[in-house]
Amino acid sequence: MSVETQQQEKQRTRKTFHFGVGSGIVVGAVAVLLGVFIHSGIASRVAAESALVHETREAAVQDVSVTHAKLSDATEEVVLPGNIQAFTDSPIYARTNGYLKRWYADIGTRVSAGQLLAEIDTPEVDQQLQQARADLETAQANYKLAQSTAARWQFLLKSQSVSQQETDEKVGDLNAKKAMVDSAASNVRRLEDLQSYEKVYAPFDGVITARDTDIGALVSAGSTSGHELFHLASINRLRVFVSVPEVDQRAARSGARADLTLTEFPGRTFPGAIARNSSAIDPASRTLLVEVDVNNPSRELLPGAYVSVHLKMPSKVQALTIPVNTMLFRSEGLRVAVVRDNRAQLTPITIGRDFGNEVEVVAGLRPSDPIIVNPPDSLVAGAKVRVTGAIQ
Repeated sequence: MSVETQQQEKQRTRKTFHFGVGSGIVVGAVAVLLGVFIHSGIASRVAAESALVHETREAAVQDVSVTHAKLSDATEEVVLPGNIQAFTDSPIYARTNGYLKRWYADIGTRVSAGQLLAEIDTPEVDQQLQQARADLETAQANYKLAQSTAARWQFLLKSQSVSQQETDEKVGDLNAKKAMVDSAASNVRRLEDLQSYEKVYAPFDGVITARDTDIGALVSAGSTSGHELFHLASINRLRVFVSVPEVDQRAARSGARADLTLTEFPGRTFPGAIARNSSAIDPASRTLLVEVDVNNPSRELLPGAYVSVHLKMPSKVQALTIPVNTMLFRSEGLRVAVVRDNRAQLTPITIGRDFGNEVEVVAGLRPSDPIIVNPPDSLVAGAKVRVTGAIQ
């Protein structure tokens, strides 16, 4: 091989070496770049997934506002609706049949016991009385005759002028005639009593609240066949009936004071006293029926009026009150959501009286418990919550 040929081979070998080295460097650089790209892609996806998990967990924590139960003295007085009734209230019926001859009292008339209210014309009773008196006179005449006959027979019996049998018959006839006199006299007294019922009198002091008759009206005796002539109510003293809830029955002690207020008398209070109660809770309404008696000398209070009854509790009792928008109505019972350790705890409570926007809680809460306001219906026990504000 010539020298020139050897030099050309060396040049080709040198070029081939430089090309191979250059190609390896390029491939290595590409691989490094590809690895960096893949690593950065994986790292970004891991970071995004971690951020998504964090955001999801943060979104699962509900933001809530809380409030606290308030100490209240509202149970010191109980205000309940009541109905006023007359202390004595009675319909007045006729005791005899006839026609109304005259009446002397109309609605609103104040009458006294024994005062004449009306007169009834009873011609049939008058005729029956005359006949009964005539029957009595006949019976008395027959009795006198039988009396003298029996006396005469008893005298003759002493001399054996008559038999014992005849004497006994005369004495027996005397006794029969005596019974007939007694019967006739009793019938006369009965009809005289009926005749006395021609005049209708007031049975007690009061006011006429209704008159359901007029002159010439047919009057029938009794409450079944006839209708009432007058309605009389005694209003100098009144009864007020009020239904007290079971939870407030301590305020219904006999003898305790009860004040009455009416919208038509603003700023005025009428004092009364609890006279009695039914001593039994009505299972339908869970209330205790209480009667409050009140004097009404000025007759300002009227039967049938609506009144507010203020009852005092026997002692001053502190209670907790919460807003109504903190309660959850669940199938297992009434609950409130209390925040403890950043988690919601559903606490059962027992409520007392309803004040409208607030309710009284008698069991289940402490004043320091933070209560969630407007809790969602989907809230479950143990759910994480974040307190964002407090409502006073």
